[in-house]
Amino acid sequence: MKFGYSDTCLDHETGVRHPESPDRLRAIRRGLADAHSVEYVEADPSERERIRAAHDGEYIDSIETFCDSGGGNWDADTVVSEGTWEAALASAGLAEWAAEAALSGSDGRQTPFSIGRPPGHHAEEDDAMGFCFFNNVAIAAQSVIDSGEADRVAIFDWDVHHGNGTQDIFYDQGNVFYASIHEDGLYPGTGDVEETGTGAGEGTTMNLPFAPGTTTAAYLAALSEVIGPAVEAFDPDLFLISAGFDPHEHDPISRMRVSTEGFGCLAAAVREIADDADAALGFVLEGGYGLDTLSDSVRKVHEVFDGYQPIEPDEPVSEGARDVIDAVKTEEFPGL
Repeated sequence: MKFGYSDTCLDHETGVRHPESPDRLRAIRRGLADAHSVEYVEADPSERERIRAAHDGEYIDSIETFCDSGGGNWDADTVVSEGTWEAALASAGLAEWAAEAALSGSDGRQTPFSIGRPPGHHAEEDDAMGFCFFNNVAIAAQSVIDSGEADRVAIFDWDVHHGNGTQDIFYDQGNVFYASIHEDGLYPGTGDVEETGTGAGEGTTMNLPFAPGTTTAAYLAALSEVIGPAVEAFDPDLFLISAGFDPHEHDPISRMRVSTEGFGCLAAAVREIADDADAALGFVLEGGYGLDTLSDSVRKVHEVFDGYQPIEPDEPVSEGARDVIDAVKTEEFPGL
């Protein structure tokens, strides 16, 4: 894979006890050190006008001012340092690069994966939260639409937390489809099955809140039975993955049970969906807070695009997950 990376993203300092630390990127780089077909690309930082595609101008100014003043706690979870502004611009720029590279034809072993930080999917139009300042994947999606490089974009978020910011930014738009699998009841508490969009965006949001302990099998069933058919019906030009690795069974801040091999299976599944929809495919890093599980899982995704065939789990879909999938299929998206 081609990995978008910038040392500038290490300058966002969160403190020694914060789970979203620069060590996350260092761990990924170490995990890929001896992998085949790895290429790193440093993209230009995002421009303010591109960020305004997803965020309120006064909010953008307030983030810059807060960083210039030395930072502090934006909220209880979201820490700002003097280097956060430049890191956030770099992270958004890397996500834009991933979208543009995918649309320019980078696929197969050249499939783009942006490994910027801070992450983005919790960032709302006018507020930072959940470790996120600028919504990287939303900026990338809206930017390629605004530039005419894509008419329609689909986003699948497999982070353990619901991407409330991404959902809200596109909730009333008809040209971006957003789907999320996340742990039910976990921060930020959004992402109910009934949340499907409004106005022009009605039917362009799909949520599958799974119970703690849900395994890889349920994720794969959701992809094959509802998310894949919905993406194919939406007919996007670009399919972006908000790739959070905190659903891992050994991640320190979640209770889901996706294995390292399972992330390989997810990568293979989204690649198949993109192929079926004839859509370009790109990845944007979100969460993942166990350094070993994060690096191992990113490497597994890379290996899939380097020719590895992941082994699907021989396990049943849990009854609770089956109920959620069936509710999406029969109540919210009966046409699938």
